[in-house]
Amino acid sequence: MEMASDSTLTEFVLVGLSAHPRVQIVLFVVVLCMYLMILLGNGVLISVLIYNSHLHTPMYFFLCNLSFLDICYTSSSVPLILDSFLTMRKRVSFSGCMVQMFLSFAMGATECVLLGMMALDRYVAICFPLRYPAIMNKGAYVPMAAGSWVSGLADSVVQTSLAMQLPFCANNAINHFVCEILAILKLACADISINVISMAGSNLIVLVIPLLVISISYIFIVATILRIPSTEGKHKAFSTCSAHLTVVVIFYGTIFFMYAKPESKTSVGTDNKDIIEALISLFYGVLIPMLNPLIYSLRNKDVKAAMKNMLGRK
Repeated sequence: MEMASDSTLTEFVLVGLSAHPRVQIVLFVVVLCMYLMILLGNGVLISVLIYNSHLHTPMYFFLCNLSFLDICYTSSSVPLILDSFLTMRKRVSFSGCMVQMFLSFAMGATECVLLGMMALDRYVAICFPLRYPAIMNKGAYVPMAAGSWVSGLADSVVQTSLAMQLPFCANNAINHFVCEILAILKLACADISINVISMAGSNLIVLVIPLLVISISYIFIVATILRIPSTEGKHKAFSTCSAHLTVVVIFYGTIFFMYAKPESKTSVGTDNKDIIEALISLFYGVLIPMLNPLIYSLRNKDVKAAMKNMLGRK
């Protein structure tokens, strides 16, 4: 445990896997390779979507936002993670820690809302195909994407501001690879009930409500697909939303495993539990952004054709 010599904390120490230096070296190589794949995969996907005018539709506009969001999210945390792997105990200034926490939280919250918006887009496309161009026009899908970004940033401002006002008296060692908000709240030497209530409200707005929107949308989507008489028509309709559904299952499944599980009342193995949670968070923060472009490109004929066309011309 690192002890702050002052009543006002000026820095945090990222413990991570400092007790396992060999594991850190392996993880450094793995995470670095995954980060490069994230930049390459999402960068290529964005280029393809911008390059091909046939893909300038609401669905691919949202997908372009998702890819850019994944690049921003990983870039807000992965460089710090990689740096922490190279040092026994990574010291981060209080302000630097808060900035990194703000960016990571904002990108995560934005992605939750954006996935809900993408579900609404698929709902309109499947359930109202003839009215889809009129409903999902530029005046609708651009504000929907912008609203996702604004809501995520606003939510992060609230949570970060409340965390910054907490006193951190002695322990400044974060059992994590990055400045993760739940790990930081554990270090506060004051009542965090306001933070807990605020986080609960945040979870309702950016986790539960979008998930309800996604669930209800897919109930109507499945009901509509089942009414399609031909098997080919059913397969074609489902294929347009299968990639999004796959991403939603992986994304929300990991989030709820991290944040919605009950806390253990025993203090035995607390450090091990924190490390396990940190590793799960690492999986959530790196693996999912790496998989997203693969899922959308491999399961989408239009994207694959556009990618081949762009690479063929070069």
